[in-house]
Amino acid sequence: MFDRAEIISRIAAQVADRKAILAAASSCGLVAKCAALGGADMLVVYSTGLSRLMGLPTSRIGDSNARTLELAAEIRNVVSSVPVIGGVEAWDPLRLDLDALLDKFSAAGFSGVINYPTISTMGEKWRERRGRVGLGFDREIELIATARKKNIFSLAYVASPEDAKLMASGGADCIVPHVGATRGGLVGHEDAQPIQEAISRINEINAAAKAVRSDIILLCHGGAIAEPRDTYEVYRSTECVGFVGASSIERIPIERAVKTAAEEFKAVPLPQRTDVHRE
Repeated sequence: MFDRAEIISRIAAQVADRKAILAAASSCGLVAKCAALGGADMLVVYSTGLSRLMGLPTSRIGDSNARTLELAAEIRNVVSSVPVIGGVEAWDPLRLDLDALLDKFSAAGFSGVINYPTISTMGEKWRERRGRVGLGFDREIELIATARKKNIFSLAYVASPEDAKLMASGGADCIVPHVGATRGGLVGHEDAQPIQEAISRINEINAAAKAVRSDIILLCHGGAIAEPRDTYEVYRSTECVGFVGASSIERIPIERAVKTAAEEFKAVPLPQRTDVHRE
């Protein structure tokens, strides 16, 4: 377990050394172990990651919070060197006590939280309908504010400048502009906006967050930001100091590696044998 001050200190040290922060999605022990060995600064566990490991597009399946809590033991069994962040569905109608829910995530071994699944990316109609019954984006703001009161490290996904302001005011340690579902791979979203449009949107979100708190940490995620070269473009054109990778870590690289390995094994020919004798 890592406390909030330690995580922030570790991030500051990496940035001071001109090293970008990597928060790597990990929904199984093997991915978590490899990501940590590769230098990830923190691991992020989402229930939706299970859909990626099932070969599906990123999807919410079943009881999100219960599944994320179950994953903690598997991840922490093989990784202890970096903080593990849990994706919390704040608008879960079965767990209305956010204070108690955060206690469960802490007890499971998560050193921090992120608001995911998030309504911020779901459009105004869905947001308005959920808000009408008290299970909208306000719950996500309350989650982050409660985490801050409990001194729990937090990241906040936001898809608009308005949401960035609200999350910064709520006490989020990191603002993560979410610019859409990740492009690329077998089930990626090829209609993602061009990288320059994503950068423009990120700058608008970052400016809104910084107007509230100058100390906030800015990361990036999604859309056209799918490969390491894409993050370079973001870092040189925004104030972001790191990347939260989900499909970019635990889907696309696995697709490529397994497909390539299978192709290479299949390409090995059998020798022509003229000296084989069968009784």
